[in-house]
Amino acid sequence: MTYIGLLAGLALLIWLALRGINVVFASLLCSLIVIATNGLPLAEALSQNYALGPLGAFTFAGKFFVLFVTGAIFGRVMGESQAAASIAQGLINLLGRERILWIIVIASALLTYGGVVVFVVIFAMYPLGLKLLAEANLPKRLFLGAIALGAGTFTLTALPGTPSIHNVIPSVALGTDLYAGAWLGILGGVLMFVMGMWYLERERAKAMACGETFDPAPTDTLSKSNGSAGSPPHWAAALLPLLVVLLIIVSPRLFSSAPGSLGELMTFGNKQPILWPSIALVAGSALASLMFSGVRKNALSIWGLGTQESIMPLISTAAVIGFGGVVTQTQGFQVFTHLVAESSLPPLLSMFTSVSVVSAITGSASGGLQIFMQTMAPLYIAQGIDPEVLHRLVAMASAGFDSLPHCGAVIAMLTITGMTHKGGYKEVAVTTVIIPVLATLITLGVYSVVAG
Repeated sequence: MTYIGLLAGLALLIWLALRGINVVFASLLCSLIVIATNGLPLAEALSQNYALGPLGAFTFAGKFFVLFVTGAIFGRVMGESQAAASIAQGLINLLGRERILWIIVIASALLTYGGVVVFVVIFAMYPLGLKLLAEANLPKRLFLGAIALGAGTFTLTALPGTPSIHNVIPSVALGTDLYAGAWLGILGGVLMFVMGMWYLERERAKAMACGETFDPAPTDTLSKSNGSAGSPPHWAAALLPLLVVLLIIVSPRLFSSAPGSLGELMTFGNKQPILWPSIALVAGSALASLMFSGVRKNALSIWGLGTQESIMPLISTAAVIGFGGVVTQTQGFQVFTHLVAESSLPPLLSMFTSVSVVSAITGSASGGLQIFMQTMAPLYIAQGIDPEVLHRLVAMASAGFDSLPHCGAVIAMLTITGMTHKGGYKEVAVTTVIIPVLATLITLGVYSVVAG
């Protein structure tokens, strides 16, 4: 009964997500099913395992609140100032309108690598992407694949230095920095980008050959803007806040041996994997607010809107982690952990399997990472895996099977664009499930050969 209840809770969570049911409510309902069928004490399971325990929803929300808020503020400022659109327009001028999928991928990647959370990137890129798709007369499903590749794969988990939560969680747990396993991340990131662009360009050619055309949703308005005032900044000026964010994030690594107060500040930055990227995002937001007339007069209001926009992504992610926190208390999960630890698989392949399964259960890469780091990472460290290697490979592995239909980011993307799972999930599945899994396995294989 315990295993049936565990699987039923997961299946129901996926089904509710496909039906568009609020993920917070769905996670609570499915947690209750798991609690009831596994005989867990109700009060402890809800108040501790789900809410306030080591893997509790509010424990997670409290730890990463500042990072989510600062990322959302930066994204809002970049959107309201038209800086994000200006960067994209600069890419159009460079690459040409026939390369709109490349433009969407690269622009989304720049934003996420600069620290903007995925949810905010979707909002910021959609108006521009809609206009580009209409001009090229391409189906909207290709936009989903492009923004999923650019905002949800290599810049979140693979590329070293990214301030994403997926890079921060293993850093906090393992005591590594955001550049851990750099060459592995670069290899994996290049593989994801190359395979993803090959797939998207193939789909574009097929759509054009089949006469598939632009298909706006009833809610789409081609003339809508991002609500900014004033003229868009020059693309070079628009890049400055992003560059400032990246420079501040990388500075503790570049200037770790600096003398005096600067060295002390760099040491502080190295020890603050959550706070330091947040400081960088605040600095970037402040610079953009001073530079761009579209936000200068209403900066506080815009920062407030960004803060507000961070709440639902944070709570939605935390709620799914809370469900995972309940799951980890079940007998079935304990058996799974034991089987993984005692399996005859090579340690790295065992690691890939375990984090993939946990991410699939929770529908969240960050949730899977948090659970893995709390419950399984010590097993692999004890087996002799280098913490820096574990950091990079587990981050990459987490963002594969996380993007199943009940993933919060997937649901948000479909909702924002007016698409359905039937109409747009295939492109998302290929770019954020199949390709990251292949890239991670190839990277893992290369490391195994190199390490002997």
